[in-house]
Amino acid sequence: MTSLSTQHSALSTTNCPLCGGDKALGKTTMTVELGYGIVVIRDVPAKVCALCGADWIDDAIAEKIENIVDEARKKHSQMEVISLKAS
Repeated sequence: MTSLSTQHSALSTTNCPLCGGDKALGKTTMTVELGYGIVVIRDVPAKVCALCGADWIDDAIAEKIENIVDEARKKHSQMEVISLKAS
């Protein structure tokens, strides 16, 4: 498990800590497995490595995703597909 300071450092640097590629602002898709269903969140703002495709999201975006997943759990959704662009 990585420490919070290591995660913050990886988010703030311009080079990917995994492969050394350049990170740039972009979009990604996050998938969360709930056990009984799945939540897919599209158009998630992230820093994305141009070389390996690894992605990093900031704390505010992570909080939005947590709220979306919590709502899906409350509804006991088998499948939920949401775009952050629309929310």
